[in-house]
Amino acid sequence: MGKNVFEALQAARKEEELAVLLSCNERSVAYGLSLTREEAQELALCRNESLKKFQRVELGKGMLDKLIDVFCDSQYLQQDNYLETLEELQEIFYEFKNLSNDKLTDDELLNFMKEQFEGVCYGDTEYLEGTCLSRFAEAIRSGYEGYEATEGRGEYENFTEEKRWDKELYMEALKDLCWR
Repeated sequence: MGKNVFEALQAARKEEELAVLLSCNERSVAYGLSLTREEAQELALCRNESLKKFQRVELGKGMLDKLIDVFCDSQYLQQDNYLETLEELQEIFYEFKNLSNDKLTDDELLNFMKEQFEGVCYGDTEYLEGTCLSRFAEAIRSGYEGYEATEGRGEYENFTEEKRWDKELYMEALKDLCWR
């Protein structure tokens, strides 16, 4: 009898989880994005695999609905890459929760991820993972705590090694060229 109760509880939890994920469509549909029931199931399965891979445990409802809520308005998400990108982002999320020694809250990490995804990374999850988050996690492991005051926003400029586009400098150089 105990096995049947456990199975029934697990089935109820899965249904509740799917309902939460599908309810995210209420917000994301405004951006032309939605998950089917099958896609929500795949996303949940992918999450479970990521949790195992990174040896993590989630209590409560988890972070998938937050991830969807934060990223659904991204200019780099379209319906045809929505599920795949969500799967990549959740994998990156769990990886960097570990690499930052769990010092970041979910919101701090999601804020940092979204800001870099939209800005520096131009929607490239590989660059987000391999450059932006790697540098940020390394700084956090080394004792950096400045992200706490900003909730993870506006932090990457502290760690970037690349020179960025400077519109004012460009316009000044253009004027110099035009007036010669």
